Amino acid sequence: MPYEKIQGKNIYYEEYGEGDVIVFLNGIMMSTKSWSAFTDIFSENYKVLYVDLIDQGLSHKADEQYTQDMHVEILMELLKKLGYNKVHLFGVSYGGEVAQLFTLKYGNMVKSLILANTTSYTNKSMQDLQKAWDYAASTYDGSTFFNITMPSIYSYKFYEKNIEWLKEREKQFDELLDKAWYDGFRRAAKSANNLNITDRLHEINVPTMIISSELDTITPVEYQEVLYKNIPNARWTLIKDAGHASMYEKPYEFASILLGFLKTVKYKIEIV
Repeated sequence: MPYEKIQGKNIYYEEYGEGDVIVFLNGIMMSTKSWSAFTDIFSENYKVLYVDLIDQGLSHKADEQYTQDMHVEILMELLKKLGYNKVHLFGVSYGGEVAQLFTLKYGNMVKSLILANTTSYTNKSMQDLQKAWDYAASTYDGSTFFNITMPSIYSYKFYEKNIEWLKEREKQFDELLDKAWYDGFRRAAKSANNLNITDRLHEINVPTMIISSELDTITPVEYQEVLYKNIPNARWTLIKDAGHASMYEKPYEFASILLGFLKTVKYKIEIV
């Protein structure tokens, strides 16, 4: 398995395709495997780099509580070890927060930035949601964790239409998630609790695409608008009838937006 040892921890990653590098940073419950359905389409014309952050997937677990800045430094070292001096950086939700922090510190390594269903500020409702999720994880019970977290991740429309599929996933939670996973999830969730970089968004000076979804209750549309208004020359696209997990609810729209942005980001279109 492909690992790089960074700061004493094994960081797991996967690479596919050739061309400009797109780095994928996971949402808090995700791992490299979460992107498998998209690999063929994304790697056809690009080199795709999936990364498990600390406490995710096959990467090592943390020894103590940390801040998201730790992910920034580990990612920087990983990219340097792999020989990638400049990349397209994509982050969804928690990964989007890390992507913003990375770009603020190492913008010289970022060709473009894509932020999906994320925020620059952990507000009071998000902090209380973190407490609820922390309690759910503390039970170490897959069904309890699933039923507390999933209704806010998926839109009510998707939930009603796909309830049988969701209940199968609930069974997988019981089978696959162990104490180490839950403890890692709790540390990761707490690491985002004090995020507040809205007043620094104007410092992001790379081409940026913001992907949001109409029915997202975790990072509502208003928070995507904050990103759009404060990041210079950002583009913004709204996916209709989708919740926080827009890449799963509307995979074709999601992929089209991401690839369309990458295909056009280097061009200046002037209407005459």
